[in-house]
Amino acid sequence: MTETTRAYLSFAVMALLFLAVGFVQGWSLALAILNLCLISAIMSLGVNIQWGYAGLFNVGVMGFAAVGGLMAVLVSYPPVAEAWAAGGAGILVSGLLAAIIAAACYAAYRFMRKGQARMWTISAIILAGYFIIRIAYDPAVDAIESVNPAATGFLGGLGIPIIISWAIGGLAAAGIAWIIGKISLGLRSDYLAIATLGISEIIIAMLKNEDWLTRGVKNVIGLPRPVPYEVDLQQAEWFLNLSASLGMSPVDFSSIFVKLCYAILFTIVLLVILYLSEKALNSPWGRMMRAIRDNEISANAMGKDITRRHLQVFVLGSAVIGIAGAMLTTLDGQFTPASYQPLRFTFLIWVMVIVGGSGNNWGAVLGGFVIWFFWIEAEPIGIWLMDSLTAGMAPDNPLRLHLIDSAAHMRLIVMGLILLLVLRFSPRGLIPERTGQQYNQQQ
Repeated sequence: MTETTRAYLSFAVMALLFLAVGFVQGWSLALAILNLCLISAIMSLGVNIQWGYAGLFNVGVMGFAAVGGLMAVLVSYPPVAEAWAAGGAGILVSGLLAAIIAAACYAAYRFMRKGQARMWTISAIILAGYFIIRIAYDPAVDAIESVNPAATGFLGGLGIPIIISWAIGGLAAAGIAWIIGKISLGLRSDYLAIATLGISEIIIAMLKNEDWLTRGVKNVIGLPRPVPYEVDLQQAEWFLNLSASLGMSPVDFSSIFVKLCYAILFTIVLLVILYLSEKALNSPWGRMMRAIRDNEISANAMGKDITRRHLQVFVLGSAVIGIAGAMLTTLDGQFTPASYQPLRFTFLIWVMVIVGGSGNNWGAVLGGFVIWFFWIEAEPIGIWLMDSLTAGMAPDNPLRLHLIDSAAHMRLIVMGLILLLVLRFSPRGLIPERTGQQYNQQQ
């Protein structure tokens, strides 16, 4: 079987699995899984750009996804006028002071001679600036968070369409990646892993505690949608006629219709990013990145600026993850900082890339679909399996009850089993990277 045939067959099997869920468990659930698979595939593409193209080990995926989610709030949520009146001016003054202090530090670094005098001067500016900023910042934060804390207690956002936040989420994640990359990419590769892990945890801690900006663990709910609401659809005459012609109740069909609208939007974004990723991978720039990944010493000897190229690909991959993070918050309709866990937003995304095939964009997409599908379906499949295996036992048999109760916790076992099977029988992933003669034949 050729690798092309294997790719077609893999996607066909994936489509059959979705159809099976639709017919057995319902189309609303099938579309809900599909939407999260599409977002997971985009995140997987972002990691593949960093790891598959250039070999950069980013374990801070969760942080970049959270930045995208925060941008969805700051872009779409209506501004809270009372909070702005109470402390908005203090926050703006704090931001202005922070910019002045940063400029002073830069001027000291730029114009003073290297040595202890410069180091002590910059340290003194930072220390003094910290206390000066707190004078304006603390009263402003207290005033903002005291404004109806049960419903708001934060500044809100810009109140513009949430779909714009997808691009802004990508830009914000790219900006943070640029800062991290400028600091850590010139060092050994393991420093990048440490830096991204640390920054990711710092971002999550900030989102949980800066209530004036994010509402913290109180969460932000009721974000506007880019698609119609079910209630509105159920009152529209054209929708009632359409649901009647299909023989479905308006309530059930409205849920399917909304999820289908999300699926169309997410599919468009995925196809655009996939197209651009393929163009980049097959361009001279992509071949250069793979050459750097495979042998940095030789690429450096050929005059390639390794650090600069790594920074480019790190920023691009992080931007894609940020876009996916904003899309996920859009789909949820709420922003919950406590829900960002390394298992879901870093470990699973890496499993998607490894299972799908690092270095191959189509493999990353397939991995996103496969892993998220079985992450969701592991529980019902496990319950069905245990119920079938213990069908001959009495309904109150302790072993039967124990196995059925434990079946809901089979997710991690299933993920480990899939990873082991793929690494054993297809170590380069379900759709491996095209290299050597295969790549030349395709060109």
